[in-house]
Order: sequence, then C-alpha cells, then structure tokens
Amino acid sequence: MEREHFSRHFDEELTEIRNKLLEMGGKVEQMISDAMKSLVERDSDLARRLIATDHEINHLELEIDEKCLQVLARRQPAARDLRFITLALKIVTDLERIGDQCTSVAKRVVELNEEPPLKPYIDLPRMSAAAATMVKEALDAFVRGDAELAIKVCKEDAFVDSVNEQIQRELLTFMMEDPSSITRAMKLLYISKYMERIADHATNVAEMVIFMVKGKDIRHTAPPSGEIA
Repeated sequence: MEREHFSRHFDEELTEIRNKLLEMGGKVEQMISDAMKSLVERDSDLARRLIATDHEINHLELEIDEKCLQVLARRQPAARDLRFITLALKIVTDLERIGDQCTSVAKRVVELNEEPPLKPYIDLPRMSAAAATMVKEALDAFVRGDAELAIKVCKEDAFVDSVNEQIQRELLTFMMEDPSSITRAMKLLYISKYMERIADHATNVAEMVIFMVKGKDIRHTAPPSGEIA
C-alpha cells in the first residue's frame, strides 16, 4: 500500500510539472501572437503590456525548476521518468528565452511605431505564425511523447530560416536604395532575427523530445528526410 501511495504521488508530481510547462508554453505562444499583432497594427500599448508580462514567464521558470529539483531529490527517478524531468529543466529554459525574444520584438515595435511604416508587413507575420506553430507542436510532442511530431517540427525550421533570409535580402535592398530607411530597416532585421531564434528554440525542444522518446541525440546533426530510427 505504501508503494502504491508513493507511485500515485509521484505521478501527480510529474503531471504538475507537465501542466506547468503547458501553462508556460501557452503564455509564450500568446506573447508571439501579441508581439506580431502589435507590429502589424502599430499598437504600442499592446507592446508595452507584453513587455510588462515577461516577469510572469520568469516566475514560471523558477517555479518549474524548483519542482523538478524537488522531485529529483526526493524520488530519485530512473529511466524515462529521469529523462522527462531533466529535459523539462532544459525545455523551461528555451521557453523563458522565447519570452525574452518576444519582449525584444515588443521593444523594437515601440520604437518603430514612432516613425512612419517602412513597408507593408507580409513575410514577418508568416514567419511569426510558423514559429508559433513550431512552439505549440514541440510542446505537444513533449507532453504526448510523440517523436514523429517532434521530427516534423525539426523539418519546419527550414521554412523559417528561408523567410528570414528573404526578409534580410529585401531590407538590405531598402537600405542601399534609401539611406533614410536604415534605422527602421535595422529594427525590422532585428525582429526577423528574433523570430528566427524563437523557431530555433522550438527546434531545441523537439530535438530533446526525440532524445526522450528514442534515446537518440540528434543535436548538431542533419537528420535525413525519412524516419529517425
């Protein structure tokens, strides 16, 4: 009976960690959406509210870290449970950094909104939507232990990279043709880079899910287009 109680309580603790990660993930997904909305709609108030909420992400990071360390110390988990907790500690860091990137976008938006718009925003929203989808899918893959979904996320990073490169080329052309656009173009270049980094963090999470499920570390490798055995 004591062993059954121990097992049930341990499962409850793992569920709590999983739910907190999902809560944090939902908040950063909303931050990505709000960051781009504040840019497209030139909504500086929304951007400032986003900057002010970054502390919520930082608080969740500390809360999840503390819970994971408590479970490691008290339960001494093994095998898959140990991988789950140690990867949760890493994933929470990626989520916190995504929040930081969104905050950086919002700061550039506040600055940009003080000047006339440089161009219609078409590719940046596409990039933002793709990055947000990658974050959601990476977290879904983690919670479900779905290596195939994680592999899909890794492949999607190439699209975000290609859009980032396209935006950089276009903005460099703006700067060469019109020096008065340099300040605004540079801020948009930063925003594009922030979004590209968000996708990179989602890829990090996906790679860790593959390790958790398959025991295969694919970081710093170029996986083939097929299955990861």
